[in-house]
Amino acid sequence: MEKLSFEIEINASPEKVWDVLWSEITYRQWTTAFTEGSFYQGTLEEGSIVKFFDPNNNGMYSQVEKNIPHQEMKFLHLGEIYDGIEVPKDWGEATEAYILEENEDGTKLKSEIQTPTEFKGFFEDKFPKALGIVKNLSENQL
Repeated sequence: MEKLSFEIEINASPEKVWDVLWSEITYRQWTTAFTEGSFYQGTLEEGSIVKFFDPNNNGMYSQVEKNIPHQEMKFLHLGEIYDGIEVPKDWGEATEAYILEENEDGTKLKSEIQTPTEFKGFFEDKFPKALGIVKNLSENQL
């Protein structure tokens, strides 16, 4: 398991950054860095299962481990989805967290990921791009 961490300073309030991360329209925009047409289904309440899809009905499903609005969202990844069918995976503590810290300039957004080694390069390439889109959306939307 690899632990990765990414962060970016955003000149916007934590509330604004949170809305960009989790509102349906802007979620679809910033996740294009990973896969064009990404979306999620389900609620983001702690303990609930959320499914992350690409346009071909493939993706992954996760449990919401933590949801502190405007501060932290953490997912435990449970398995993959192929053609809409859930396939459990033994990834152990494969997690993805988004931590928002308010500061004098706005918000520091940190993403902390525990991932199987085979996904390390993908995340190292894609996550900085995704956070850049979050920054752009947060700073440039009314």
